[in-house]
Amino acid sequence: MKYCPQCQSTQIIKSGILNDRQRYKCKSCGYNFTVNKLGKQIDKYYVTKALQLYLEGLTYREIERIIGVSHVSVMNWVRKYNIHKVQNTDYHPTYKILSQSELASYFSKPENTKGAGMIVTELGDKYMVIKWERFKE
Repeated sequence: MKYCPQCQSTQIIKSGILNDRQRYKCKSCGYNFTVNKLGKQIDKYYVTKALQLYLEGLTYREIERIIGVSHVSVMNWVRKYNIHKVQNTDYHPTYKILSQSELASYFSKPENTKGAGMIVTELGDKYMVIKWERFKE
């Protein structure tokens, strides 16, 4: 820790250990703090993909299965970035995960591309096709 998180002063001194973590005290403002926890950081790519999939209508658990990140993490990201899903019950999204060759054969069949809107997004070395179909009445 090179500076105080409260006042950004560089005049800090060690001030004991708490829960096996070094504690510091700022000489300028008197603020006590500990060093930041070294946790596992998730790549921003997966955060962005999870939020995109959430906006496309997938549930937290579906996103968990696809990306491999906890549904609780996805829920926390949605709260953190204040993402609101559009509530429209006339459409239902379905998704498929395909390789590049499967994607080419999928789009070569006309029945797969008619009567619905769709989006293709990259997921690492695979592709996800999200398709919206109207509910049949």
